[in-house]
Parts: sequence; structure tokens; C-alpha cells
Amino acid sequence: MRIQIACAGPGIELLVTVDVAAGSTVADALRSAAIAQRTGSVPDADGLAIFGRRVDGSTRLREGDRIEITRPLLRDPKTARRDRAAAAPADRPQARRRRRSGI
Repeated sequence: MRIQIACAGPGIELLVTVDVAAGSTVADALRSAAIAQRTGSVPDADGLAIFGRRVDGSTRLREGDRIEITRPLLRDPKTARRDRAAAAPADRPQARRRRRSGI
């Protein structure tokens, strides 16, 4: 089976294609690709996904899966939006919403 492993972060962009045996798990694929040696750290079990859906190391892989190694958020997105809105100039016009007719 052919799968991909993707990892991006500060100073690292990695996309590796690996052939693994049928019935392999996420942890098996990470081990066979030597991800810890390539990235310099062991991926956190909470930071694994397949096509954006969270998985753990025991998840079985299927042909064509892409394992994504994610990193924790540096800042809460809701707080960041609030701070940007508070820092915006007061004279900036507000966005207007259009009403849609029920046609």
C-alpha cells in the first residue's frame, strides 16, 4: 500500500511517500518512514490526522491515505479575531450585510 506522510511547521516542510504492508497502522507507517529522525521529534499522538480527521497511532491505513502531523495552535483563533477587531481603526466602515429576498 502506498501512503503519504505530511508535516509542516516552522523550519520544516515534509512530504514523504511510503510503501507499507496491508493492515499497517499509523504508528507502523511513522516508524517505517523514520519520521522522528527526519523531523527531530516524535509526533504527539494528539497531533495525528488522516485527511484532516483526528486519528491515533492504532488506526489502520488504507491505500492512498495521507497522514498529517499537526502541531498545537499558538493562539486561540477566536481571541486573535477579537484582538484584531479591537485594534482596527474606529473610523473604518463596518461591513454591511445584504438581505436576500426569498425568491
